[in-house]
Parts: sequence; C-alpha cells; structure tokens
Amino acid sequence: MMKKVITVLISLLMILSLAACGNSASQTGQPSTEEKLEAGTVDREEPAENNTDAENTDTSEGKTNELENPENPDIPKEQGTKVLVAYFSATNTTEGVAEHIANGLSADIYEIVPEEPYTDADLNYNDNNSRTTIEMNDPDARPAISGSVEDMEQYDIVFIGFPIWWGEAPRIVSTFVESYDFSGKTIVPFCTSGGSGVGSSATNLEQLTDGADWLPGKRLNGSDSQDAVMEWVNGLGLDFGE
Repeated sequence: MMKKVITVLISLLMILSLAACGNSASQTGQPSTEEKLEAGTVDREEPAENNTDAENTDTSEGKTNELENPENPDIPKEQGTKVLVAYFSATNTTEGVAEHIANGLSADIYEIVPEEPYTDADLNYNDNNSRTTIEMNDPDARPAISGSVEDMEQYDIVFIGFPIWWGEAPRIVSTFVESYDFSGKTIVPFCTSGGSGVGSSATNLEQLTDGADWLPGKRLNGSDSQDAVMEWVNGLGLDFGE
C-alpha cells in the first residue's frame, strides 16, 4: 500500500513539474529556434565563397568606373584619338586652313605665336636685310615662341601647318618642333604658298624629331573650302576615333 502511495506522489510531482515548465515557456513569448527557422526569421549565413565583393559592395562605390580598363583598373580606357592642329601664319593664310581641319575634326587648335611679332618690313622678301631673309639664311635660327601647348603628351595626332618661305618652313616652326617630345605620335604636315610645293620642308622638320611617324606633307590653298580640306584629311587613312 505504501509503495502505491509513493508512486502516486512521484507521478503528481512529475506532472506539476512539466506544467510549470510549459507555463514558463509560454510566459516568455519567445518561439524556439526551430520555430524561427520554419518561419524564415533566422538569417542563414551564406557560404564564404558566395559573399563576393561585388555582392557586398555598395553599387555607388563598387560599380566599375567607365574610364577604367576592366583588365587593369590602373590603365584608363581609350577615350578616342586626341588631335591637335598647330600652325604658324604670318599673314593669316595658313590660319584659315588650320581652322578648317580643327573644325572638321573637332580638334584642339594652337597658334605658334612669335615672341617678337613679324612686321611688314620683316616679311619683305626682296630685302636682303629683312628679318625673314636673315633667319631663312641661317639654318640654326630659332625665333622664340610666346606660350606653349598645354599637355602635349595627351595628343595622338598632330597637324603642323606653315607657309613656305624660301622653299622651307619658317624657322619658328623648327623652334616649335624641337620644343616637344613627339615620340609615338603621328605628325601630319601641311603648308600654304603662292605656288611652291611642300618640297623638302616636311622632311627637314622630321629630322628634328625622334620616334614620330611623319606622313607626307601636303600643299593646300588658303582659299580652299572646308569640304576640300577635309576631303584630303579623310583620305589620310587615319583613325580619328570618336
């Protein structure tokens, strides 16, 4: 009889204990981890190999810069060919041709301006003592230039225009050519004159540079239209990019 009483008491104690645990869990109101997983409220950690930089980087910062080379971000992507039209024009004849080329290619333009401007007397070819006569008789003459090209390195193609004086490019053009490093650039010479051709003027200038690719020179007329000038330019077979 005593054993039965003890057994009943033990059973009651176990029932009361289980009931107390159940009440405690319900009072906290916190679902179990298993319930959270079923409800989808627990974050499941992705495998390390899936957490790529592209997924974890903010799009405003992680987006590849359009000017970067995807193979090597340190090397800028090509933005088209950069063209410069440089010219010397004492009487504005060569200037008009240079402007046609620059406008047709949307290129930068630079005027080779003498530090000491040429006067009408300086341009008197019939005077053996005129400034131009003295300069052209001296292959080593290098008239000073006022100003310079900003960042010549950026240009891929450089047109160089000049009038013909005594069958040559004016010495100030030699000053210009010797003032920059044209290595790896394509140089396109052109000239204007009253009748003389380009002659050896372009090849003589080429000898003053190193590592540049010089195209054959071309004599143009100051009265040529932009269409006529651009017909020559477009026939050079050069890739002017966008």
